[in-house]
Amino acid sequence: MKKIISLLCVVAMTAGLSACNTFKGFGKDVERGGEKVQDAATDAQRK
Repeated sequence: MKKIISLLCVVAMTAGLSACNTFKGFGKDVERGGEKVQDAATDAQRK
């Protein structure tokens, strides 16, 4: 069972990284996601 879960995690990570051409691109995507979360939190505090 652990082997199947590990394999699924590796496949998911590979698919996610292939969406971004490089690790640098992946970092930018994560950064943008963090900015969106931060903006949403700021907006929620203002209301």
